[in-house]
Amino acid sequence: MNSATQRLLLSGPAGQIEVVCDHPPLATEEAPKGTVFISHPHPLFGGTMDNKVVQTLARAYLTCGWKAVRFNFRGVGQSQGVHDNGTGECQDLLALVRELAPQGPLALAGFSFGAFVTTHAVATLQTERELANVVLVGTAASRFDVAAVPDALHDKTLVIHGEHDDTVALAAVLDWARPQLLPVVVVPGGGHFFHGQLPLLKRLVVRHLHAG
Repeated sequence: MNSATQRLLLSGPAGQIEVVCDHPPLATEEAPKGTVFISHPHPLFGGTMDNKVVQTLARAYLTCGWKAVRFNFRGVGQSQGVHDNGTGECQDLLALVRELAPQGPLALAGFSFGAFVTTHAVATLQTERELANVVLVGTAASRFDVAAVPDALHDKTLVIHGEHDDTVALAAVLDWARPQLLPVVVVPGGGHFFHGQLPLLKRLVVRHLHAG
């Protein structure tokens, strides 16, 4: 996806984890603004780090000068282990954060099942260190116990959902967000995978990063 792409196999809680690190173009700035970890959709339904929405999120962060880390959850691609309904997947994510970005500006992003996992990673990490921003797309609120976003992170969090998402109903995400008074950006006519609207998705994320 990027000329400065690094592929790694790193040790994780369930064995090796397949990782891709995309570095921003040198023309953007001399050093990355920080590191974002992007979690992919459900492993049992074809979700991988090469998902188009995941790649779009990576491109948005790269455009803004961030290093983007994509990875396959346990049991996907070359990542070892078996699917663990989000618990082990959150452990995978946290292990990578602590190994690849123990210091410096940190962001988390996720799509669908990956957004669910990301919320639980946020809940753990926000007690340990500052998070620069969080992006949640197609949050699987109707299928999993999505964690609430800490109040202190509301202004740094972007939640995006498609109006016509037939995998995770918009109403379910609003029901999750409403008690938190957490805004949700609705893409008119958008489906779960944002077919034909990925450029818009990228622009929304870029705008959020620039605003932050």
